[in-house]
Amino acid sequence: MNRPIRVLVAKVGLDGHDRGAKVIATALRDAGMEVIYTGLRQTPEMVVQAASQEDVDVIGVSILSGAHNTVFPKLLALMKQENINDVLLTGGGIIPDDDMKKLNEMGVGKLFAPGAKTHEISDYIKDWVKKNRS
Repeated sequence: MNRPIRVLVAKVGLDGHDRGAKVIATALRDAGMEVIYTGLRQTPEMVVQAASQEDVDVIGVSILSGAHNTVFPKLLALMKQENINDVLLTGGGIIPDDDMKKLNEMGVGKLFAPGAKTHEISDYIKDWVKKNRS
């Protein structure tokens, strides 16, 4: 791949806490990635549309509202509907371990809990892109 990894960082729903998303966006940028931050109060439709328009490799969703079991399946369904099959859907926030496992089984990538090291997140993304992109 001849261009930097492109990551869309999104906050979905009414969750107004975006400090973590901004920290991750900055860390990914510092790791050499191009980051598009959508800002607060995005719908799943807006996120998938932006991901398609921006030709991203990764969608990263920060979610603290407890709506993860609604948001991630909706994003997966919209990605499938739009034939976006080669983009990693990952994220993090307040998500119980059991819910993380269920979401992973549905096709969501690794999810990160608060306190995750930013280099772990960037390394995961780099590894995924290396394995899934030519």
